[in-house]
Amino acid sequence: MTTLDRRLTTADAVVVGLSAMIGAGVFAAFSPAAAAVLPAGTGIALLIALAVAAVVAYGNATSSAQLAAQYPASGGTYVYGRERLGPWWGYVAGWGFVVGKTASCAAMALTFAAYAAPAGWERPVAALAVVALAAVNYRGVTRTARLARWIVVVVLLALAVTVAVALATGSPDVARLRADDAAAGAAGAGVLGGPAGWYGMLQAAGLLFFAFAGYARVATLGEEVRDPSRTIPRAIVGALGGAVVVYAVVAVTLLAVLGLAGTAASPTPLAEAVAASPWAGAVVRVGAAAASLGALLALIAGVGRTTLAMAREGDLPRPLAVVHPRFRVPHRAEVAVALVVVVLVLTVDLRGAIGFSSFGVLVYYAVANLAAWTQATPHRRYPRALQVVGLAGCVVLCATLPVAAVLAGVGVLAVGLLLRWARVRRRATT
Repeated sequence: MTTLDRRLTTADAVVVGLSAMIGAGVFAAFSPAAAAVLPAGTGIALLIALAVAAVVAYGNATSSAQLAAQYPASGGTYVYGRERLGPWWGYVAGWGFVVGKTASCAAMALTFAAYAAPAGWERPVAALAVVALAAVNYRGVTRTARLARWIVVVVLLALAVTVAVALATGSPDVARLRADDAAAGAAGAGVLGGPAGWYGMLQAAGLLFFAFAGYARVATLGEEVRDPSRTIPRAIVGALGGAVVVYAVVAVTLLAVLGLAGTAASPTPLAEAVAASPWAGAVVRVGAAAASLGALLALIAGVGRTTLAMAREGDLPRPLAVVHPRFRVPHRAEVAVALVVVVLVLTVDLRGAIGFSSFGVLVYYAVANLAAWTQATPHRRYPRALQVVGLAGCVVLCATLPVAAVLAGVGVLAVGLLLRWARVRRRATT
């Protein structure tokens, strides 16, 4: 049996998306994004980068919502690309998603362990977290949504406490939003600091885009939500809107308390912002651990379902295209994903892999925007201008990511295309 049951409500889908977005970015993305802006800009440039990432994400989200309403099946843009543009385009999207988000799974597991594990035990604890959450997903998607709901509550409470304590004890000053880079200030470079500042701001937007990628998880659950043509568009836009508000509040707080340089200098800027209050630091630690678990939970579910969709078409091994007869989940695909992630967390440090993950996800959404552009009027919910914004944003942010991330992304994408070309050629000759 290869079909899934429709069990999720709109609220369930919104929570799954929020758990992915909030967990992925609040505790991981601001420090490298601030570092990208720092050489020639100010704190306001980081806020502009956040706004750019949100606009690009909104264009992508509306394309995903419009496509998911027409094609309510597991696999997200892998399915949409195949249906609207052809199998090669679908494969590009699916491969980018599976590879990039498998790396993100490992990064989130390691982030959880960094906050929750004793020194020296980070990798074993990260591996145990992957196994535990894969077991939750194995037992059914309603359990995934239920756990995600509790994780979101814990994370939002932790962030509320963090913001309140940081503003109360951290001597916040809005002037820090404009005066962090002494060199830029002395040169009168302004908010962005000339061409280098624009490049840094766009690179920061690409890194912050990593934080908004969670709405993809809603689309990949398209075969398991009730009334998908109505539920999926609402859930995607609702989850993205909630995440934008949370990120904006946290960003302004960090910049007012630490400034741009302080945010860039600390690998844990939220903990640094409440350093004057030990109990608040513990709250941040709990929130970071819960957020990472929430992201990991949703990531495993999303990657498993895209793997299922690709296996159905023969783009990945067909034995993975099986749904559990009792729990109605793609159990083989999820087990395979979990095994790969466990190997990664035990052997490779992926906490610096945000750029690589962003590259894969931006490629994924570029295909989504192209596919949405081709939809006929009866299936259109948003103007084509939004698809133009989304596509242009994906291309620009891809090009301005760190060079190492771009080269790694292009290399992995090329390997995937060669693998498919070899399979297609082999089928044609047998």
